[in-house]
Amino acid sequence: MGFEARKDRRPQGRKRLHAEREEYFRLVQQGYSSADAAKRVGVHVRTARGWRNGRLLNSGRVEPPVRSQRAAVAVSSGRYLSADERIHIADRLREKASIRRIAAELGRSPSTISREIRRNGALWRGTEWTYRPYVAQARADARRPRPKGGKISRCPRLRDYVQERLERRWSPEQIAHQLRRDFPDDPEMRVTHETIYQALYVQGRGELRRELTKALRSGRARRRPHRQANKRQPRFTAPMVMISDRPAEAADRAVPGHWEGDCIVGAGHRSAIGTLVERTTRFTMLVHLPNGHRAEHFHQALTATISQLPPHLRRSLTWDQGNEMAGHELFSVAANMPVYFCNPGSPWQRGSNENTNGLLRQYFAKGTDLSRHTREHLDAVAAELNSRPRKTLGWDTPAERLQNLMGPGVLTAQGACRAVALALGQAVSPTS
Repeated sequence: MGFEARKDRRPQGRKRLHAEREEYFRLVQQGYSSADAAKRVGVHVRTARGWRNGRLLNSGRVEPPVRSQRAAVAVSSGRYLSADERIHIADRLREKASIRRIAAELGRSPSTISREIRRNGALWRGTEWTYRPYVAQARADARRPRPKGGKISRCPRLRDYVQERLERRWSPEQIAHQLRRDFPDDPEMRVTHETIYQALYVQGRGELRRELTKALRSGRARRRPHRQANKRQPRFTAPMVMISDRPAEAADRAVPGHWEGDCIVGAGHRSAIGTLVERTTRFTMLVHLPNGHRAEHFHQALTATISQLPPHLRRSLTWDQGNEMAGHELFSVAANMPVYFCNPGSPWQRGSNENTNGLLRQYFAKGTDLSRHTREHLDAVAAELNSRPRKTLGWDTPAERLQNLMGPGVLTAQGACRAVALALGQAVSPTS
């Protein structure tokens, strides 16, 4: 027997409106608004609102919604806020307690409480922000079930828009940006390019037709997995010592003698020049590699260059994980200098060296053959670079700073000291 709204609309006192409540919730589930459903079952909109959201009684206690009274209490894992915690939040907010005070009482982070109030609160009568614990619990329970349908599958208009442009060979990023231009005031017509890729690649979601992957420029039907740094195989046979184990004195640049190194590579990776930069003085040395930059030749050339320094300026060397340093253990023994390695894909951990490599590209252009540069030419380039005043050094030059560290009586006519002397004199114009 179907529901019939009562003919007599006069107040019925404290009458239990069980049938009206059941019909009201059934209509709301079918998509009727709260006001329309209340009108159809013959109750005032405030009565229906109390069924859905609970009521604030004269005693100050909050009466829970009808559905919350009848529903079984879900077991909280501790990861999420419980119903009791939400009731505590509502009570303390009415008492004007601060968010940090509430968080301390519940043993939660202040950001958790702040986010909960922001997500599950609402404007009361359009003017006052209020937080209702039972409504908040219902919203959290509704959001929690997994798996969730994607946004593209929930909006047919969005799905048709995306599919049409994929068929025209637009990229997902182009589609995402065009959506913002075509629908600037419609939040439903918003999607990121990553969401489109997920709808194409993830099995079983059924949001976009599988054959549309052929319209992607890569043509792949599945995403290519990226290597993760923590799952990489060891780079070299000899164990590496990572930069996290480097002495703290190297990080603050207070103690000289800590160097950063790298290679700048020529055309076709067939030639290279080694670069060394001292962290405190920014003094630069270039490694001549006439036999190429394979590991068996590289560590010998690097040893010959670094051995020109006095022992107190050979404290450590920081390098990336390039193949040229496969003989790092032989170098450490020969030069009596430990080598520390940067993390994969982290060039900023050798910031001084990366900056210097950019300066050196003024002399050694990309895509050129670097093997044609002689040892004398590399010395001239290094001397010119070391004779430039640097803002980071208080407008001193790297050569002046290094000379002060080496002492006036140490300068000789060979090795690094010769490079210092050359830089302190008239800079030599590099000629190839």
